[in-house]
Parts: sequence; C-alpha cells; structure tokens
Amino acid sequence: MDTKKLYSLFTSSSGVSIDTRNLISDQIFFSLKGENFNGNHFALEALDKGACYSIIDDKSILDKNPNLIYVEDSLIALQKLSSYHRSQYDTKIIGVTGSNGKTTTKNLIYSILSQKYNVIKTKGNLNNHIGVPISLFDINKDVDIAIIEMGANHIGEIESLCEIAMPDIGLITNYGKAHLEGFGGFEGVIKGKTEMFDYLTQNYGHIILNNDDKLQIENCKGDLAVTFGENQDSEYTFNYIKRDNQLILKSEDYEFRSSIYGDYNFSNIASSVSIGKFLDLTNDEIQKGLDIFKNDSNRSEIIQFGSNKIYLDAYNANPTSIKAAISNFDKEVISNKVLVLGDMFELGEHSEKEHQDVVDLIDNKNYKKVYLIGNIFFNCEIKEAHIEKFKSLDEMSKAIKLNDLHSMNILIKGSRGIGLEKLLNY
Repeated sequence: MDTKKLYSLFTSSSGVSIDTRNLISDQIFFSLKGENFNGNHFALEALDKGACYSIIDDKSILDKNPNLIYVEDSLIALQKLSSYHRSQYDTKIIGVTGSNGKTTTKNLIYSILSQKYNVIKTKGNLNNHIGVPISLFDINKDVDIAIIEMGANHIGEIESLCEIAMPDIGLITNYGKAHLEGFGGFEGVIKGKTEMFDYLTQNYGHIILNNDDKLQIENCKGDLAVTFGENQDSEYTFNYIKRDNQLILKSEDYEFRSSIYGDYNFSNIASSVSIGKFLDLTNDEIQKGLDIFKNDSNRSEIIQFGSNKIYLDAYNANPTSIKAAISNFDKEVISNKVLVLGDMFELGEHSEKEHQDVVDLIDNKNYKKVYLIGNIFFNCEIKEAHIEKFKSLDEMSKAIKLNDLHSMNILIKGSRGIGLEKLLNY
C-alpha cells in the first residue's frame, strides 16, 4: 500500500501505535522489529485489542485477518507516513541535535516559544528513527511550531531524521565525545552532527549558529545562519554572567535570568533566547519562558537533601559532558566536595582511555571522597586513597553508608544505564 492510501486510513483513525500494551481503540498498529522483538507477532493481538488496522511486513500471516495490511518494511512505512503527515501542515519545525544538552535546549525553546505560540515538542527522549516519526504525528492544524529532538549514534542518522521531519530551523548544541563507538571517533561525531547544517543549507532553512564555537563555524557552509554568542560579530550578542547562582545573559540593556546551574548551559540558554528573538518574541515573553522552565528529571538538578546539597546530572554522560560537569563543580564549590561518577557507555575502543583520562583529571583534586561506579571505571588505575571504586551501584551501597555524609556538596554524574539517581534512595 502506498503512503497516500495509508494516509487516508490514518486520517480516519485515532492515531498510531507501536506497542499493544498502550494501544488505544481505532489506532493503526505498526509491527516494528528489533533485536529482541518482532511486532508482527503482535499484529493480530493489536486487532483483538481494538486497532483498526495492523501494518505488517511478514506475508505469512496476511490471510489471518482482512485488516492486516502488508508493506515491504513497517518502519519505513511509518517514517514515510509521518513525513507525509508533517507535509500537510504549515507547522514550523525546529530540529535540535548535538552531543550534549539536546533535551535541555529542546525544553528551553519550548518554554520560551509557548509564551506566544501553540508549541509541541518531542516527548521525553523519543529522538531516534522511531521516536521522531511518533513525535510528528502530534502535529495538527492548531500547532504553530514543533520542536523535534534528533539523536544519533552513527553517520547518516541525522540526515535521515532531517529528511523525515524536514526542519525549517535547526541547531547543533555542540560536538562532543559521545557515541564514539558508532561514529568511529570524534571526527565521525562532527561529520554526523553536521548533517543538520547540511540539510538546512540545501533546503534553505535557518541555522542557529553558536558564533563562539569554532567547530560549528568551520562546518557551517550556509549563508542563512543566525549567529549568537559573546562574539561581537554575532547577530544576537550576549554577555555571560554568573551572579547569585544564576546564569545571566546580558543582551544590550536587558538581562535574561535562568536558574539552571552549570556554565555549560550558557550556550543552551543563548540559543533558545536567540530562537525566541528570531521568532519575534519580546524580551519579557522570553524571560517569562525562562522563569517557568522545568527540565526533565535527573538533568542539571540541585537538590537539598538534609544537610547535603546534591548536584544531580545522572541522565547521561560522555567524556565531554563529564569533564564539563567536573569543571563547573570545581568552580561553584570550594569545600566539602564529594564526587560520584558512573561508567560512560558506547565509547568502543576509546572507552578505556577516556575513563582513565577522567580518573587522571580528578586524581589530585581536593575532594573529600570520590566514588567510581561500573566495570570500566573499576579497571582504571587510581593513585589517591580517597578514591574508591565499585563494580556496581549495589556493591557500593553495601560497602559504604551514604547517610553518614553530612554538610557535603555531592556531584552525581554517569550514563543512564548505571542508574545513579537511585543513590537518592540510599
């Protein structure tokens, strides 16, 4: 079945589902496949649960029910359908990619633009080849702007996601040492993320360009770039100031204030404010968006826990973000410092070296205690007695009593799979 025919069925349905566990009546079920699952095995169950149609790419079950629809590839059919749906509306699409800070920036842009427009955004972390299409189905005639987060772990993925979502505006938060295994190294990261710039250049879109980032400037070949930063040649110039634990961006005579912590968030805030300005919001409207901003949990949170202050950034980690977090922690906190770090994943052949680099970075710093968690950190060489390492969070919780810590400043940073946010329970 071609995309237009499938879309005619979609318009009379109640939406799309890829999981029978949360299927709603009259949705179209897409039988997607993965390493450990095959959605074709649930196609009939979906119909029994109220789906109006099930899209399958397994011919062997086609005669089991007249509401089974065969396509060559269910995922490609889903992607094409979502892209066709996106093309039916004048909704402006803002694409956000980068190694670090994608979700924070997406949420900042959403909070700001919502002061003037009807805006939707990628839910949670649905930023891959399945999540982006699912997000696009939320577009309707009342939606002015959709902010679509795009993640990638190999070259070609951002290009593919851009072809599906067709962004009008886009930005790269930064180039960092994330997913080195899939990208084949840092040069691969640069090439893969730059696919956002390439798409916008080829399709006359607008690039929101960090004019303080030499790598972004080198890799931006479009002449429709909207520049921002402390660089005085920028279209939107900011002076970055930290005052009373607030990040402040001074623009001409106006000060934009944000309660997010971490110097590394200056550029995320600046890009979001710049998009607000570019889309004709007033300074006061932008500030209101910053005032009500709420980040996703476990990202750049400061939590007062008894007498301890916890700097929780445990959603994800890579060498670039973990070093930035440590650097910021060292700037903000003078004494009574405790560091809890978890393994960084998807670094491939670079993993051992990158973890040892982090250990070497913290070896001679003035911390009361350092706890390293995970098999990779466990195999690193340590020199300082105040650094302890554990193979798992469970092993650490049995070996030490975190509730013995009093009046400490504790930075918690690690990859999502380590689950360091569980430390709060201890």
